[in-house]
Amino acid sequence: RSFARIMLLFSGLLFWGAAAALAFSGVFVILMYKNYRCFLQDSFLPLPGWLAIAAAFGLLPTGILAISISAKNSRCRQGVLMYLLLILLCLEMSSALLAKTYSARMTSELKSTMGHVFSHYNGRYSENPGSRAVDKIQRNLQCCGVQNYTDWLTTSTISSHLPTEKACAPESCCKEKYSNCRDDICHLEHLFQEGCLRKLEDQVHFVMLCLFWCCIVLGVLELLAGFSNGILMRHQPFQDFRIL
Repeated sequence: RSFARIMLLFSGLLFWGAAAALAFSGVFVILMYKNYRCFLQDSFLPLPGWLAIAAAFGLLPTGILAISISAKNSRCRQGVLMYLLLILLCLEMSSALLAKTYSARMTSELKSTMGHVFSHYNGRYSENPGSRAVDKIQRNLQCCGVQNYTDWLTTSTISSHLPTEKACAPESCCKEKYSNCRDDICHLEHLFQEGCLRKLEDQVHFVMLCLFWCCIVLGVLELLAGFSNGILMRHQPFQDFRIL
């Protein structure tokens, strides 16, 4: 029983720290979708993030209950703890499954979606949301083109929309330290070399992987907490309710 109490106390303390990690992971998923929603067409992509945030808020009272039960047994609190652990386990496993699924299927979807959005780029001052999204992703991820900067040489991209004697790339491809960059693709040292597809894929996979492992680790921790709580409940017989 003493080991079960220690495990429950340890789990309760870890729940608070894990709640912060899970909440941050969920927020990152939601912000990533908000920033690059033109390229991430699946409207359910933020769902794992919202589930993670809901689970993070549930971990706070769960941690308090676990710590209080480790100090003094209470049938009522132990029962509530079991229900909370079950709900949290369902939320986290759902979030982990969705994160793994979206991460696996995102590669093929991103390639087609990003190619379509980039091919309809109309310039920096365009009112087209897709054009603004292209400039935003190239600045934020410090990338240029879908695969690399040479994508802007093709006739389906900006070269065909903005007639010019020189091949050019959007100004968002220019590195910040080159203030006199004029989109001239001949000066490669002024431009970001890597493509946006690979960088966005890496970011999606990283964020989803962090969320996945946060949920898995928390699930294991909750199973241990439930097991410890079960041991304490087993050694405490039910007490009759009496009217005083």
